[in-house]
Amino acid sequence: MNRQIEATSTPLSDAIERYLTFLQSEENKSPLTMKSYRESLALLTILFCGSAPKDFSKETVRTYKQNLHNYRTKSGKELSIRSKNHHITILRAFLRYLAQEEELKIYPPDCVKRFKEDQRKVKVLFTDELQRLFAEPNMAMRAGKRDRAILELFFSTGLRLAELCSLNRKDINFKTREISVRGKRGKVRVVFLSDGAVEYVRLYMDSRIDYLEPLFIGTIDRAANAMPPGEGFRLTSNSVYRLVKKYALAAGIVSDPSPHTLRHSFATDLLRNGADLRSVQELLGHKDLSTTQIYTHVTNPQLKEVHKKYHAAS
Repeated sequence: MNRQIEATSTPLSDAIERYLTFLQSEENKSPLTMKSYRESLALLTILFCGSAPKDFSKETVRTYKQNLHNYRTKSGKELSIRSKNHHITILRAFLRYLAQEEELKIYPPDCVKRFKEDQRKVKVLFTDELQRLFAEPNMAMRAGKRDRAILELFFSTGLRLAELCSLNRKDINFKTREISVRGKRGKVRVVFLSDGAVEYVRLYMDSRIDYLEPLFIGTIDRAANAMPPGEGFRLTSNSVYRLVKKYALAAGIVSDPSPHTLRHSFATDLLRNGADLRSVQELLGHKDLSTTQIYTHVTNPQLKEVHKKYHAAS
């Protein structure tokens, strides 16, 4: 099942457009959040069997959830449980808007239950893998300096992919070794640069011969003749994702890490070295502590000591 998502005007699609306008004008949602909501609600108009807000019911919501199970991406893959729950969360938020803002008698959002998720498995890189990964970029080239800076910055700060790509040169404060980052839900947090990140970000920035605003750009040599701000040169999320994959493959890292693996590695490194969970939550920009707790089962040093002390050796 992979029908094309087409824009057809119905009472439901009109309500969705009003909701998206509300999110932008009243909630001040970020462009990334708006894109996510728009795509999810466009899928809703395809998989939901009704055509108006009044059509939401126990039966139609159940059918929608079944259709989420049956849906296949362009590559033929089934949606992950996490992705399905993402769509359900957005549906619940939409229903809540209809009830509160448009004062409709609507199917209660709390009656739309999420799918049960297994505990997430956290993929992290070991120290030797990180060293091999960082050593891959060719530091004799400007692009290599840029890529090393990207890898170091991911591990130093725990930035999300979109957050790193949105950085501008002026965002880096080398004096305080800080970056103010606007993350999910528009929340601003401060992240910190390690010695390695400072060194390689400086090397990369010193190699730049342009005046463009984005911190990480593509076609670096061609950028020299471009006028600011230079948004067209900003590295995209897909480009950064691919370069991490490329260097991991070249480094022989069989776990096939992604940029988010470096974020996981950042968090687990902090916890393994004694950082408290609340501090890690703040550094990662997690809204709920429960999200940060996925790391505890791989980072609790006390459990290892208990095993060593009390488990009888065979």
